This record gives sequence, C-alpha cells and structure tokens, in this order.
Amino acid sequence: MCHLFAHQPQRDYESQTRSLRIDGHCTSIRLEMAFWDTLEEIAARESMSLGKFLTTLYNEVLDHHGEVNNFASLLRCSCLIYRAKSTASAQEFKATVAPILDAAE
Repeated sequence: MCHLFAHQPQRDYESQTRSLRIDGHCTSIRLEMAFWDTLEEIAARESMSLGKFLTTLYNEVLDHHGEVNNFASLLRCSCLIYRAKSTASAQEFKATVAPILDAAE
C-alpha cells in the first residue's frame, strides 16, 4: 500500500503559491500542485477561469457562513469532495453499463 503513495509524482505534492484578487483584495494561496490541477479542472467544467471560480466559491461561502475561515483548507476539502463524487459517478456508470455490455456479448 505504501508503494502506491510513495511512488506518486513529486510534482503532485510540491506546493505553489499563487496570487489572486478576490473582490478587489489581493491575497495569496499556497496549495500542492495536485490541488491546483483539480481546481483548474473544476473551473473548466464550470466554464470559468480559475480566478473567477475561486472568487465565486469564496463569495458563496461568505454568503452562507458570514465569514471564510482557512480558505486554503476549504479548497483542499473541495477538491477531495470533487474527486470522491467523480469516482462515485464513474463506479455508478460502470455498474450501469456492465450488464448492458455483458448482454451484448
């Protein structure tokens, strides 16, 4: 099991700080590259730039909770939720398609 984790590409867990502007305020966020890649994927699925997506998410959290505590951690958790739902959707798809493919054979 450790082999799976130990042999992942180093790039995935290298961190990168990115500067962005949220509602006119400059800030920086430091995340691992795997999270930046996932956030870019989510933004693309929403037909938004990464900056627009992050601003939208920030504002939605602010509207819902009245404040945004630890935005970087929120982004990491959002990525985990996105990946978990993507995996679940793929498994549901496979479960639906497998009987059809078996019947076709």
